[in-house]
Amino acid sequence: MLVLGIESSCDDTAAAVVEDGFLVRSSIVSSQDSIHGRYGGVVPELASRRHIEMIIPVVEEALRGAGVEIKAIDGIAVTRGPGLVGSILVGLSFAKGVSYAKGIPFTGVNHILAHTHAAFLKEEGSEDGSPEFPFVSLVVSGGHTALLLFTGYTQYRMLGQCLDDAAGEAFDKTAKLLGLGYPGGAAIDRLSRSGDPGSIEFTRPFIAKGNLNFSFSGIKTAVLNHIKGAGELDRKSINDLSASFQEAVVDVLVQKALWAAEETDSETIVVSGGVACNSRLRARLKDAGVQKGIKVFIPPPRFCSDNAATVAALGYHQLKNREFADLDLNAIPTWRGF
Repeated sequence: MLVLGIESSCDDTAAAVVEDGFLVRSSIVSSQDSIHGRYGGVVPELASRRHIEMIIPVVEEALRGAGVEIKAIDGIAVTRGPGLVGSILVGLSFAKGVSYAKGIPFTGVNHILAHTHAAFLKEEGSEDGSPEFPFVSLVVSGGHTALLLFTGYTQYRMLGQCLDDAAGEAFDKTAKLLGLGYPGGAAIDRLSRSGDPGSIEFTRPFIAKGNLNFSFSGIKTAVLNHIKGAGELDRKSINDLSASFQEAVVDVLVQKALWAAEETDSETIVVSGGVACNSRLRARLKDAGVQKGIKVFIPPPRFCSDNAATVAALGYHQLKNREFADLDLNAIPTWRGF
């Protein structure tokens, strides 16, 4: 089964063709970083306008890359939330139009759940090996931070989620405070390699031992207060602050993922979402997995950040389960509890 995936939940216009829920035939992403960088964050109106401009060429490029025409597509999977409602509606409306015109069934996909399916994606020549159920999924992105227990491709339960700022949002806001531009996660990751993670003792927002919810607004405020108290920061101070902030966030993510595995007797942890590109998080989780005897699956960075291959992968299983959508399907910008 060939599934065309469409993703437009934020500022990336993406399309992909995935075969049987795992083999990536093509994956195209059009980024808007150059548009939003000057504003220090995503401007929703500009994002939705750019999606309108790019959705057709991106889908056409994905079909060319897969070597197929639209008539060869068996189903369409499209993000219906959570995210920016204007952006979501562009992809959702396009998917509905193609479905209606070509008689292709479509399904609406939860963007956060789709991130986890990055662990199942394969490309020609890539190594075999996928996580076995049940497993704990840590999804860490700009807008969401969540822990879930997956017992099947579409079967899961929520273990914990973000109560305020997501980890990725804290990274971007800290980068903005330091004048590092947008998106800021990669900049903090890079500068941290030259900094001392023990130079500033930021409080770890664990909430309480065993509590699997997340809260990162406090550490963002702590960074702001430190900057105000320190005055003008030189390059070394910025590097040290970046490293200390990053270490505090990573400590929380790693510890809570381990708590979730212990609580659910899981032997596997899957990590996905844009923040899963962070080199320190990837290294710390892999080390923790070795120490605790837990298998840790972290997809390649290109499948951690927003893309449509993950949407197609989850959509494949929904379509197999005959979870077809009607033309009145609407966007869900805030999808609490999933």
